[in-house]
Amino acid sequence: MKYILNILFISLLIFFSGCTNKTIEYTQTIQQSNTDDDSDDFLDEFEDEMEIKEVYDPLNSYNRVMTSFNDGLYQYILTPVATGYEKVVHKEIRTSIKNFFNNIFYPIRLVNNILQGKGKNAAEETGRFVINTTIGLFGLFDPATSYFDLKVHNEDFGQTLGFWGVGAGPHIVLPFLGPSNLRDMLSLYPDSYASPVDYYKSRGYNLSNNYNESILLKAYEKLNYVSLHNGEYEKLKKDAVDLYPYLRDIYEQYREQQIKE
Repeated sequence: MKYILNILFISLLIFFSGCTNKTIEYTQTIQQSNTDDDSDDFLDEFEDEMEIKEVYDPLNSYNRVMTSFNDGLYQYILTPVATGYEKVVHKEIRTSIKNFFNNIFYPIRLVNNILQGKGKNAAEETGRFVINTTIGLFGLFDPATSYFDLKVHNEDFGQTLGFWGVGAGPHIVLPFLGPSNLRDMLSLYPDSYASPVDYYKSRGYNLSNNYNESILLKAYEKLNYVSLHNGEYEKLKKDAVDLYPYLRDIYEQYREQQIKE
């Protein structure tokens, strides 16, 4: 029974913390815009776009309930665990762990850059992978950025579908995973199949030997990532008069921006 409870808790941590990656990403986008000289213009334009463009939201009532549920889990489970981990593991170590996982997620970025016809970006991603895997000691360090100025080109299958004109569909707040839409939700499986961290018996490459090991790896990767960004979600949330539409509109605007890039 204890083993089962541990697995359930780890699974909860994985699925819930999965939503924090994009939440943190678009939090950082907004925060970075505040440091630019044209930040006021950017924010005015961003707010105007949010007011003009309505998000298709037929599941509004359900989405509100699920947003409150996820927010409670973040506040009372994930944040305390990540804070404790942050206190016992030095930041340089956690950064190297983040670099390692970012390096092995290379297949996801490669495949989606190729599917979008972004050959230059795919080549740059391959260069990053080779350099960081060798000189960077299996990706623990990032000399591709520091010394070669090779940039990361984050692309996922949801962006690929959007690039080829597939609409977002209705906004959906997923249990534990947070803000999403129909297109991005359906894209989770293709991306997981490309990820070495997710275990697929039929696939030729896996970082783990079985499904349970992959669960542990995913849990640890998410926990480590969140520990490096503690407090950023809270900073985003404090500006929200009504949390659900605030997160919904920012998510949809950010995804649209990613697709256009």
